[in-house]
Amino acid sequence: MPEGWEWDETLFQGSARYYVQGRPPYAPGLADQLAEALSLDGTGRLLDVGCGPGVVTLTLAHLFAEGIGVDPDAGMLAEAKRRAEVAGITNVQWVQARAEALPLDLGTFRMASFAQSFHWMDQRRVAAIVLSMLEPGGALVHISDVKTPRQDVMVLPFPLPPYTEIQQLVERYLGAVRRAGQGFLQYGTPGDEATVLSEAGFLGPERIVAPATEPFVRDIDDVVAWVYSRSGSAPHLFGDRREQFETDLRQLLHAAAPDGQFADQPADTEVFIWRKPGA
Repeated sequence: MPEGWEWDETLFQGSARYYVQGRPPYAPGLADQLAEALSLDGTGRLLDVGCGPGVVTLTLAHLFAEGIGVDPDAGMLAEAKRRAEVAGITNVQWVQARAEALPLDLGTFRMASFAQSFHWMDQRRVAAIVLSMLEPGGALVHISDVKTPRQDVMVLPFPLPPYTEIQQLVERYLGAVRRAGQGFLQYGTPGDEATVLSEAGFLGPERIVAPATEPFVRDIDDVVAWVYSRSGSAPHLFGDRREQFETDLRQLLHAAAPDGQFADQPADTEVFIWRKPGA
């Protein structure tokens, strides 16, 4: 892939409205398992770095006195604020900034979360900054889907989305090299995240897994939203061909499932907890 890619504000341009609808949810027991592992009791402060539309910020807000979501994308933060208002969650704030710009005088935190966002950042720089922002004994929590297949395969009520054909269609419009903003896909700091965090001074990790409990069922609109929620197929990348792309995409999905319903094996949620030395 081409070298020299840098973050730009078009990375997820136009994707915010599709993100929650299109992306698989985290496992329902995530908040309870984190509360138990970290003795979260409604006090202390949460920093959610790369918060997007506030999925994790809002899921965990009740475990803290205050939560702050940080993201560079204005559209994502507007969607996060809207979702907080709909849910009646009032103990959260939103800050538009890249993680590399922290600490921004935001104070100290009991926990900092990265939900599938750390790979977009200058990891060594951000790890050092976040370590300085945590209370002694505070935790950096990395949240993602478990990437290995489940052992207990569920019987699905509907067919899988035609992922291979969807990717081929995206490539017909955008080319074979995955796009990311104005450039092509290249994460902020390649390498081993565990090594980065250890070298920054964190202790750990402790791994916990929150199990998914139901197949992930979606309709055609949801699958279209999933496509647009991804940086490599964000709406703006299609330019004036977006309408034709979506027509082709919907035709593909209708052909794959005439009743308009799809299902996926659910992914468990994997959490790595890294702790700052101290009390």
